[in-house]
Amino acid sequence: MTSLKPTKGKLLVAEPSILADKSFNRSVILLTAHDHEGSVGFIFNKPLDLCIKDIIPEIDSDLPIYNGGPVAKNNLYFVHNIDQLIPDSEKISDDLYWGGDFTILKQLLTDNKIKNKDIRFFLGYSGWSSKQLDDELKIDSWLVANNDHKNIFRKKYHSFWKDELMRFGGDYQLWANAPEDPSLN
Repeated sequence: MTSLKPTKGKLLVAEPSILADKSFNRSVILLTAHDHEGSVGFIFNKPLDLCIKDIIPEIDSDLPIYNGGPVAKNNLYFVHNIDQLIPDSEKISDDLYWGGDFTILKQLLTDNKIKNKDIRFFLGYSGWSSKQLDDELKIDSWLVANNDHKNIFRKKYHSFWKDELMRFGGDYQLWANAPEDPSLN
């Protein structure tokens, strides 16, 4: 278990105990907001079989889209490290931002000035009402971790959850190596 408190910029790592939760099983979520009103974050390790040009055909970009969470799944969101190029971005932590001027973002994508190492797109988000995340932490649904990744966009999605569990050590190392479907064990 972790003693860290959830704050903007921290990671939520799904506890192995929520294996049956289809939305959050083996998820790693970057918290982009956390205050008395609630929390917002995006699942960083669940790519969809979609890219930008699949949902915005006028933009010829193969940048992938991830499942951000179960809320507002028809809306496109983005987290990036290029606030100097995208005005009106909201700071998450050092060199990490979300949102911003979408018209300028579209032009940057059209001009091929944004790379996969700079941005991640999401359909939907993960959200908690006031105190809801605190309640889930009390019943051990999540571990809170520092985002120690120099560039979170370069983190391999398929090993992200496992790697985070390994950092916690102990029994988490056993769970990190368990098959995704425990019946196959």
